[in-house]
Amino acid sequence: MRDWFNFQSPISNLYYFHMTIDSQLILLPIFVPLMGAGVALLLRKRRPYQAAWSLGTMLLSCVACLWLFGVVWQTGRPLVWQGGGWIAPFGITLVGDLLSLFFVVMTQVVMLMGMIYALGSQDKAVKYPAFLVLFLTLCTGLTGTFLTGDIFNMFVFAELLVISGTVLTAIADDEFGTEAAYKYFYMSLLASFFMLLGIGCLYVSYGTLNMADLAARIQVQPNGLLLLPAIGFLLATFMIKSAVFPFHFWQPDFHAASPTAVSAMLSSVVVKLGVYGFLRMSFLLFVAQTAQIRGLLLVLGIVGILFGGLSAIGTHNVKRMLAYSTLAQIGFVLVGIGWGTPLALTAALVFAFNHSLIKAAMLMLAGFVASRASIKSASFAVVTGVGRPLPAAGILFFVGSLALAGIPPTSGFISKLLLFSSGIAAEEFWTLFIIGIFSILTLVYTMRAFMRIWWQQPAEGISTKPAGDHLLAPILLIGLILLLGMWASPLVEAAEAVSAWVLDPAAYVAAVLGN
Repeated sequence: MRDWFNFQSPISNLYYFHMTIDSQLILLPIFVPLMGAGVALLLRKRRPYQAAWSLGTMLLSCVACLWLFGVVWQTGRPLVWQGGGWIAPFGITLVGDLLSLFFVVMTQVVMLMGMIYALGSQDKAVKYPAFLVLFLTLCTGLTGTFLTGDIFNMFVFAELLVISGTVLTAIADDEFGTEAAYKYFYMSLLASFFMLLGIGCLYVSYGTLNMADLAARIQVQPNGLLLLPAIGFLLATFMIKSAVFPFHFWQPDFHAASPTAVSAMLSSVVVKLGVYGFLRMSFLLFVAQTAQIRGLLLVLGIVGILFGGLSAIGTHNVKRMLAYSTLAQIGFVLVGIGWGTPLALTAALVFAFNHSLIKAAMLMLAGFVASRASIKSASFAVVTGVGRPLPAAGILFFVGSLALAGIPPTSGFISKLLLFSSGIAAEEFWTLFIIGIFSILTLVYTMRAFMRIWWQQPAEGISTKPAGDHLLAPILLIGLILLLGMWASPLVEAAEAVSAWVLDPAAYVAAVLGN
């Protein structure tokens, strides 16, 4: 009777039409940057118009994402778009639930700042006609991986992300850009190979690739023939995507050589693809195996914190230092997922969001200093003392260092406070002791870098150029970091809502499959 009313009543037909229109809005975060990239390609010979169009595109897309997250948060109803009217699991599905839109907002806010930095950068690569086009397709690919409801389409969007990131790195001014691009491409190729193997194992075992349908079928049959190999392949995939130990080795070279606007994106938001994948695996797809998956993530997180911190101290380049720092910071996020309590998941989400802002700002500041050195390089041998005539950048770097180390009044403090509170509540005292001791390493290597760049005398033959990259983007990011440190309730409340949603996989399945 309910089904008859839904499809026969004029009122219900109007409501169904309204729901369909609402659901189509989830296309905006993907199609705005994608269509913007197409127009930017047509404007490739008119740089000022291309720059203005690309910035406007990113701004519009970012506003749309914030609005969509607010709508879903207020209504409690995910936006589900079924391509061509084919209901799940038979068609292409996009799902704008709280988790995916949380990551999309994080991505597009940081990429908007990356676009602003790119337009003020002095890198030759940024002036290439294809740079802004590829930057927008990078945004499209990453956004699509979060919004897709189908694991194969996640692979497709991830490939668009990889191609864009590879080319953006290959055209870098740095002489090692091509080498770094090859490393990134082949490591991504390995991740793609693992992902396809995992997809194949799941399809053979369950006959579907829609994540909601997979979750429902795996719950009914938790011991599928190739389920364990699928879990292993997908874990390896997302470990490579997030540069988790021991699949981290491509990241330092890649970030040291790529253009600053690109490395700031890849080290802040692109690595969150793996975090998103771990969350979907642990709390949606493989609920029966979640204890084993979270146990592995907990171990990997602790190892990452130790290894990343020690490696950052021993490096010789500011960008490499921050790349190793990402390995350690992602470790904290994995620890929160590994604990798996509602408060720990909230802490992991807040940590991931704040880390994206902080790491993007710090890499931009490293690029700013390198652009002002007489020899353009982020090597400590070159940038030591270069910051002495640049006090504004020094203040920003100092605040960013405090945020990375988790010291008030920055948003990094909120991240650490929530994570440590969740550890105390879960009585994970030994883990807390280990990560607490080694989190001090963050303050050690960031303050060492600050002292060398802004306090020591430059080496002979090294001077500070009068002009370089612009500081607008890192100023905006550091301002946002301070704002979220002193007024953290909106982000924490949003993360709490996302955490509650993640821990209710049946709601996701019902929203997509219509049950």
